[in-house]
Amino acid sequence: MRHDFYAYLDRMKYIKRWQLMRSVREENVMEHSFSVTILAHALAVIHNEIFDGKADVLKTVLYATYHETSEVMTGDLPTPIKYYNRSIQGAYKELEKSACEKIVQTLPEKMQNQIAPYVLANEEETEYKIVKAADRLAAYIKCLEELKSGNGEFVKAKKSIEEDLRARNMPEIEYFFEHFIPSFNLTLDELEGF
Repeated sequence: MRHDFYAYLDRMKYIKRWQLMRSVREENVMEHSFSVTILAHALAVIHNEIFDGKADVLKTVLYATYHETSEVMTGDLPTPIKYYNRSIQGAYKELEKSACEKIVQTLPEKMQNQIAPYVLANEEETEYKIVKAADRLAAYIKCLEELKSGNGEFVKAKKSIEEDLRARNMPEIEYFFEHFIPSFNLTLDELEGF
């Protein structure tokens, strides 16, 4: 019997992000997911090691890995549309959940219970909240990249994403901003070690 799960996930590389904005460098959902996974891991480690939290780092990383699974069926709906009003937001959440459930069903039945919990994450858990923050942090870093390349199209997005991140009142976000974000504005030659 054929199982399509991983072929579906492989299609993330064809789904473009930031569709409503002109980008100097296009970004796809697969590379975004990798970025979110790295950032979620960092935030979970900061949460635990710097601020004595109790996040499950492995669970955080797996939530991040699969956080865009639905988009292989739904595409990447631009944020202004997705959050236009509560009705659209609620309907889109249901669509995402349904897409995730359908995609999980393309796994062999014996594998579903090991993967479904990460594809269909519990939104109330600390680990999921860290992933959502990492998702926004990845978008913020994309804004920095575009602005560094002279693309003023991302000025407003950077401002609103930073406001959203700061409003979360997560010390791990503040720590990341203080200790890691400044390096994203440097050239390769300016980074330590080069």
